[in-house]
Amino acid sequence: MKLWDKGFSTDKKIDHFTVGNDRELDLHLAKYDVIASKAHAKMLGKIGLISPKETVELVNELDHIAARIEKGTFTIENSFEDMHSKIEYLLTLSLGDTGKKIHTARSRNDQVLVAMHLYLKDELTEIKSMTKSLFNLLLVKAQEHKDVMLPGYTHLQIAMPSSFGLWFSAYAESLIDDLYFIEAAYKVADQNPLGSAAGYGSSFDIDRSFTTEEMGFETMKYNVVAAQMSRGKAEKATAFGIANIAATLSKMAMDICLYMSQNFDFISFPDELTTGSSIMPHKKNPDVFELVRGKCNKLQSIPNQLTLVINNLPSGYHRDLQLVKEIIVPAIQDMKACLEILTFSLKEIKVNDSILDDPKYDYLFSVDTLNELVQNGMPFRDAYKKMGMEINEGTFTPKRDIHHTHEGSLGNLCLKEIHDKMKKIN
Repeated sequence: MKLWDKGFSTDKKIDHFTVGNDRELDLHLAKYDVIASKAHAKMLGKIGLISPKETVELVNELDHIAARIEKGTFTIENSFEDMHSKIEYLLTLSLGDTGKKIHTARSRNDQVLVAMHLYLKDELTEIKSMTKSLFNLLLVKAQEHKDVMLPGYTHLQIAMPSSFGLWFSAYAESLIDDLYFIEAAYKVADQNPLGSAAGYGSSFDIDRSFTTEEMGFETMKYNVVAAQMSRGKAEKATAFGIANIAATLSKMAMDICLYMSQNFDFISFPDELTTGSSIMPHKKNPDVFELVRGKCNKLQSIPNQLTLVINNLPSGYHRDLQLVKEIIVPAIQDMKACLEILTFSLKEIKVNDSILDDPKYDYLFSVDTLNELVQNGMPFRDAYKKMGMEINEGTFTPKRDIHHTHEGSLGNLCLKEIHDKMKKIN
């Protein structure tokens, strides 16, 4: 069944090419098409295009379909083009002519739009919640290991003293920046496009304010052409939010892979969180974190993929827009999987609390030793040259009793302030 069926069939090759994997992807969106259809049915009843009895019947039957979706028994067979055609078929099967009235005053274009906007709102809310869970864990780990020293690197060269408290909380605070992008994406998605029909409105006197409130949107996309142009744009905004979180997780996963290696030996994980080799019995591979790194690097390409699909399209609907669904839906699922597995794994991280006992890290303390000379009255440039000569001659003696007190430093992590900053994100 196709919503645009005029009584003749298309070639199977054309059908397969144009439908693609829409049926599979629509299983993620069907719940939201039902929510929008319920709001639409109530609106049709409110303005008198269908009777009160028909309104109740449509809403009740849509509730039955929603229950099937919730149970996982809703399917979209090959005889249906998408979720819209399957849902309308079920309504017609149960209600006859009443079921056929559900498509009054709307198009499949605004059906897809509103379902996607509702889906993105829910998924962005879940991604935000999962990110906050990881954030909270990182702050707990930062407090737990705040006094355990860690080498800091620049150019992958030993640079200055750091700590696990500084390392964990650095990634925690970075996630706050990432959620600013998620909040911006949510605001873009939180606009009701239903009622724009095919992109040019309707001659029916529909009540778009009613459906906006009914579905819980903050506002509507007023201009019907602008509403149609939001397809791809809301997905792209979401992709930028995902890409920012992915960049943070990828960097952390890379750190973990380095720190787990025998050359570093800064951290370890229980055997059940690592994998082995088919021929090397000693191996404990960081496969989980390598896959997080790889998946998150892929996720950072999603905004560009969406840009290449939509960047040269004129206003109005074009079938190219179907492709944004197959880019953004899997990306959202991958983002949630990475957040979930990283949070799960980091609960079991074990840190090495005696890393800096190794004399190869003595040079980490050169800056602190230099700064003490400056505090005792020596000009900075003279102190710098003195340190350089001692290091070159092998006579350098590190000052290990370091004392960092400014905000955000080793001795003043500002964990409460970072926590309070996150609390401002709803």
